[in-house]
Amino acid sequence: MKNLSFLNKIMFFLNNIAALVFFASVLIPYIPPNSFPLLSVISLAVPLVLFTHILFILYWILAGFKKQFLLSSICILLAVGLSLFPYKFKSKEVVSGNSFGIMNYNVRLFNKYKWIKKENVAEQISKFIEGQTADVICFQEFRQDNSLNLNYPYVYEKLNGGRKGSGLAIYSKYRIVNKGSLDFENSFNNAIFVDILRNNDTLRIYNIHLESFGIKPDSVDLNLNETRSKKLIYRLKKSFTKQQEQVEKFIEHRVNCSHKVIISGDFNNTSYSWAYRMLKSNLNDTFIESGKGFGRTYSFNRYPLRIDFILTDPSLKVNQHKNFNLKLSDHEPVLAKLSY
Repeated sequence: MKNLSFLNKIMFFLNNIAALVFFASVLIPYIPPNSFPLLSVISLAVPLVLFTHILFILYWILAGFKKQFLLSSICILLAVGLSLFPYKFKSKEVVSGNSFGIMNYNVRLFNKYKWIKKENVAEQISKFIEGQTADVICFQEFRQDNSLNLNYPYVYEKLNGGRKGSGLAIYSKYRIVNKGSLDFENSFNNAIFVDILRNNDTLRIYNIHLESFGIKPDSVDLNLNETRSKKLIYRLKKSFTKQQEQVEKFIEHRVNCSHKVIISGDFNNTSYSWAYRMLKSNLNDTFIESGKGFGRTYSFNRYPLRIDFILTDPSLKVNQHKNFNLKLSDHEPVLAKLSY
């Protein structure tokens, strides 16, 4: 420190703060949100924190290869070792004739309220799905639409407000032998499940949509005064706590399932969160197993977020994971190919 210039001392101070934030993010998945709700906000910013550490490494190298670059280097190495680094450089694709496809897609009511400047969104989504090899599709923010034309013989829908409402749906090419809903309390969000019969084996498919923060990119006002800040903080605290309640109810339900389990859904949270860690448990994340890139499923003012997931029983082999860039919803679909 003595040999550092005044500017470098300031930079190293900031570097230490960034390191503390990173180490806090490693602990966040183990801290229930109702204990420290606002601490959970850091989980949304982990990719940005890691990018900051890359910039610090470059800075110290350009400043004369100062040994201070080791601090951020350790953070990056830990992120890679703990599977926290947001970018995957290599994908895995295995050709298997016995594989089956699971797709997850938050369709945002098929653009009912014209959020995007595109017509016949349900029809376009139908054509997209027709060109894929998805045997089971889990929809969130689903509603019935006459333009939706999918050739799936088995369907389970759970809509708030009846047939004209919205909610969750599971479309399957395999026979559904059991189904149900968890019915989250005091929420428009929910989780449903189906048991499907495939090759004389029963699989449990959960479709889960956790509580939303209710913050959309086009509604964000960066000019936060005291009143707006308090409202934003209250909303975040309430949403994180609600997610915890929903995850705990889900875990209670899953414990009683004796079948192989696949969890598909919009978690409204990242892979750095308590909610994700609890839902993932001993399951495999198809993106981590076979994906590539950032795995972006939602873009918040161009900030890539992976908040839609497919988690699979460890006895199922993940042959492929695909992310798409359709821009037919505020979310993007993900497709995983699995086999025994």
